[in-house]
Parts: sequence; structure tokens; C-alpha cells
Amino acid sequence: MKTAYSDHQNRPKVVRPISVAPMMDRTDRHYRYMLRLISTHTLLYTEMVTTGAILFGDKPRHLEFLDMEGPLALQLGGDDPIALSECAQIAEEWGYDEVNLNVGCPSDRVQSGRFGACLMLRPEKVAEAVSAMKRVTRLPVTVKHRIGVDDVDRYEDMLRFVDIVSESGCDGFSVHARKAWLSGLSPKENRKIPPLRYEEVYRLKQERPHLFVEINGGVLDWEDINLHLKYVDAVMIGRGAYNKPRLFFEADRRLFPELVPAHLSLEEVILEMAKYTDRWVEQGGRAHHVTRHLVHLLSGIPGNKYWRRTLSEGAVMPGANGDIVRRAWAGAIELRQKVEQRI
Repeated sequence: MKTAYSDHQNRPKVVRPISVAPMMDRTDRHYRYMLRLISTHTLLYTEMVTTGAILFGDKPRHLEFLDMEGPLALQLGGDDPIALSECAQIAEEWGYDEVNLNVGCPSDRVQSGRFGACLMLRPEKVAEAVSAMKRVTRLPVTVKHRIGVDDVDRYEDMLRFVDIVSESGCDGFSVHARKAWLSGLSPKENRKIPPLRYEEVYRLKQERPHLFVEINGGVLDWEDINLHLKYVDAVMIGRGAYNKPRLFFEADRRLFPELVPAHLSLEEVILEMAKYTDRWVEQGGRAHHVTRHLVHLLSGIPGNKYWRRTLSEGAVMPGANGDIVRRAWAGAIELRQKVEQRI
């Protein structure tokens, strides 16, 4: 497991034309392990972790990760500059490659703590927090935010937010190209109902070319990725990455041609995840903790329904381990061969 890491001066700068967005109940250690088998160089994020959970909770539970998961960014939730700076220091000690501040989540939980998307209404507070973190760590400190909040959603409002925060030395802005409604819409609805306004993110990069601008929201395929990269520095993919993980088999070859790419085939990834599931169960975990992240691996190809059903039903049974992954894969292959024979 990653623990303290002291040689930060020799650490290369994170290269990040593509990343997988931090997603609650999604981008945990098991999902990141699977994604890293598919792409070696895509930047990955943790789920959002609150400052309180780190400072007063079980640090290993929230912070531990395997060496192979890097490059990896820790996303923080909070609004207290002192607490955020302490967590930024801890992130560096534990070996993370970046610290990201959540200024985009609209859930009731984060609103009650006065952080997340409601912080867009307090850009000076965000700037103070970023400055505090920058003073104590050599890691990049970035902000993930929306294009607006409630009725404060003009392009000029977002530009003012970015200008104020950039003065703090913020290393990058990951912009979800939808506004957030703090009341009336659930977090799930906030990911779908407010319309995407990509042009405003493009305009931000055009008018502030010296800033690192990453776009997020509604990205589903390589056509989308290639289009966005004409106008911004990077693309962050959220639910598209979770629902279509095979998309990332091409990431290293397309976006990191100078680096050694991941080389495993789909079958090799699946069989490695079966071994990983065995190890997790041997440590006292449940197979379902891992396999729930695998159900979309065969999306869109023959055998997908059998694969999903076998994993969903079998992994929750007593004694389930990696064999359920092997059985699901063997059955999916058999069904695919039957389809090919008919063709």
C-alpha cells in the first residue's frame, strides 16, 4: 500500500489530457485497480473525502491505495482553509499526485457543510483555501466546479469566479459544463437536467489561455474527446467512464504516444480482476465490492446480459469469490461464439 512518500522534488509533473472524474460510490480502490489495468496513464481521482473524515477519522481507510493506481488525485470536500491545508499536507505525505477541491457537488450533505457547489458563490473563500493549500504542499492544487449555481449562471459570473481563484495560484480548473441547482434537483438530476454549455468552457480557455482548463460533462466516446481537445487542455469523463470502461483501452495509445501503454487484453483484465477478487475476499471483503465495478465491461457486445446477471446475482451469495468472475466470462465467451457461428 502507499504510505508516506518523501521524494516529491523528483516526481514528474502529472500529464493529464484525460482523467476519470471523482464519483461518489464509484471511484473507489477496486474501480481504480480495474481502470489502471486498462490504461496506465489516465489520471484517476478518489471519491470525494471530507476534511473531517481525514483529520478525525480512519486515515488508512480513506487514503490507502496501491502503487499501481497512480497517477492519482485526492479530491477534498470542505471550506475551512486550515483544515484543507492540513489535508493537503497529508495527501503529499501519503503519495498522492494532486489535490483537488470540490466546488461542484450540489448534494444536501455538502450544502449543509457549506462546501461543494455552494462555494461558487464565495470565490474569495475558495481562493483563500487554495492559497492555504499551496503554501504547504508542492503538489498541484486544482478546483473542480460548475459553470454556475442557481441564478448566478452567466458566463461573466463563472469568469469572475475563475479570475479570483486563479490569483491564489490554482493549478487548474476542471469545469462541469452544467450549472447546479442547489434546490429542486437531486444530485442525479443535476448531472442530467441542466443543459450542457460547452461553448462557455471553450470561451474560458480562449479568454484565459494561460490557465489549465479541463472540460467535464456528457462525454461518451472518442469523437467527443477529440472534439473537446481542440478547444481545451483536457477532458474529464465521469459516468461515461464508469458505464463504458472499455473506452480507455485506447487512451494510452491515443494520448500518451511517448509513454509505454497498458498492454492487457479484455480477457487478461477480466482474469486479473478475478485474482484480485480472490485476494479481496481472502482479506475479509465481499466479492460484490469488486464485481459491481465490472458489470459494464462487456457493455454492447454479445454475452453482456449473461455477464451482468451472473455477476449481479452470484457475487452476493455466501462464499462468492473470483470464481464468479471466471464463470461469468466463460459463459459470455460461449454465448459470443454461438452468435458468431450464426453470423
